[in-house]
Amino acid sequence: MERPLDCLNNLAQNDWFIGYNSRQFNQIAQELYLELTQRSACGTPPKIILAEREPLRFLASFIAACAANCQVFLCNPDWGTQEWQQVFDLVQPDIILGELLHSPTPLLPSTDTINRVSPHLLLSHSALSTQHSALILIPTGGSSGEIKFAIHTWETLISSVQGFTEYFQIKQVNSFCVLPLYHVSGLMQFMRSFTTAGKLAIQLFKAVESGQILNIKQSKFFISLVPTQLQRLLQNPLLTEWLSQFNTVLLGGAPAWNELLEKARFHRIRLAPTYGMTETASQIATLKPDDFLGGKISSGQILPHAKVTIRNQQGEILNSNQIGNITIHAQSLALGYYPIAKENQTDFQVDDLGFLDDQGHLNIVGRDSDKIITGGENIYPAEIESAIQATQMVADICVIGIPDKHWGQALTAIYIPKKSDISALKIQTLLKDKLSKFKIPKYWIPQQNLPRNSQGKINRQQLQQIATEFLQNSIT
Repeated sequence: MERPLDCLNNLAQNDWFIGYNSRQFNQIAQELYLELTQRSACGTPPKIILAEREPLRFLASFIAACAANCQVFLCNPDWGTQEWQQVFDLVQPDIILGELLHSPTPLLPSTDTINRVSPHLLLSHSALSTQHSALILIPTGGSSGEIKFAIHTWETLISSVQGFTEYFQIKQVNSFCVLPLYHVSGLMQFMRSFTTAGKLAIQLFKAVESGQILNIKQSKFFISLVPTQLQRLLQNPLLTEWLSQFNTVLLGGAPAWNELLEKARFHRIRLAPTYGMTETASQIATLKPDDFLGGKISSGQILPHAKVTIRNQQGEILNSNQIGNITIHAQSLALGYYPIAKENQTDFQVDDLGFLDDQGHLNIVGRDSDKIITGGENIYPAEIESAIQATQMVADICVIGIPDKHWGQALTAIYIPKKSDISALKIQTLLKDKLSKFKIPKYWIPQQNLPRNSQGKINRQQLQQIATEFLQNSIT
C-alpha cells in the first residue's frame, strides 16, 4: 500500500487537480510536511485542527499531516461558536490550520504564545499529544447537536478505496466533487482520485447549479450527490442533460424518496444509490447504475472490503428477506470515537434496520431510533415520507412522533407545500388508498424550509421543537 508521500510523488508531474494548480498543491504539501516533521522531532507529533476553506490548501495540508504522522481533525470552518467550543474542549489542539470565523477566542492560543511559521500555521505551546500514530479524525453527529470524531487511519481509508475500485473494476478513479472535504463524502472522493492517480475536479454546488461548470468529459468521471442536490439538478433541463453524461452518479448521505429515483431513471441518470457512513469510510453497499436503470430498487450489493449480517435483538443472524438490525464487518471501520480507540474493532452494529434479499442486495427499512410507536403499532417514517412525496404536493417532508397520552406517540408530518393553496386535507385524501389509516399523520405542520445539514440529513431535535411550539400555539 502506497503511503501519502508516495502518492504525492507519483502525481508530481501530473496535471491531476482540475481547476487548480497541481504543482502548487505539491509544493504546499511538501513544505508543510517538512515543518510538521521538524516540529515532531522535538516531541510527539502534534494534534492539528484542519479548517482551511480553500480546497487546495485543505487537501495539501491533509496530506502533509498524514505523512507526518499527526493527528488531524477535519473541521467545518462554518461551525458556530458553540460547536467550536465543543471541539476545542475535546481536542485541545496544538496547531490550527485555517481561519475559524466563529471560534471561541479565549480557547485560542494568545498572541504572545504563537509562533507564526506560515500565514496559515498556528503553533501553540500547549502540551503535545501522547499518541504517536497518524490518526484521521472525521466529524460525525453534528446534526444531533453533539460533534464526535470517528477515528480513522490511512489504512482504513485505503481499504475503502480498494473496495470501491474492485467493485467497479477500475484502476483509476476520476472524481467530480461538490461535497464538503471535511466530511467523509467529500474526503473519500479525493482519496479515490489521489491514491489511484486519477483526476479530481472540485466545485461549489452553487456554481454547478448556476451553470458555471468546469469543462470535463463526464463519461470518465464519478460524481457524488445527496438527494436534495439531485432534486435541484433535475429541476433544470440543461443540468439534467449534463448529469446524464456521467459514468456514475453516486447517491448517498440521506434516504432518497421513490419519486426522485423514478425521475432520475426517466432521465437515464446513471445513478448508484449507496449505503455507508462516516464510521465505514463511506459506502459499504452500492447499487450499480445498470441495475438501477433496469428497475432495481435497493442499496445494492456489499462491496468486497465489507460484510453485512442482519440480526435480531438477541444477536442471532437472520435469513434472507428477514428484517433486523444491520451489523457491518469491514476493513474500513473506524477504530472508535475520539479519544477512545479500540484496537480490534471488527463489528459495528448500526441504528439502521434492513434486510438482505435473495440476490444479496441490502435494503434499508429505516432507523431503529426513528421508529414511532403509535397505538401499539411500529411505524417507520421513511415509508410514510415516501408515500407523501409520491403525491407530488410537497417539496420536502419529514415525519416524526410527538408524545401523546392516548396513543403513546402521534404521527406528525412537517412539510413544505409545493404551492400555497395545497392543504393537508388534499394530501390526506390522496394517502387514503396508499396507507393504512394508522399510518396517516394526525398533525400536519407546513413550513418554508426544513432544518437539514449540507449532507441533506434532517435535524430531528429541531423538528421536535418546531412541532411542540406549533401545537402549543394552535391549542392556545
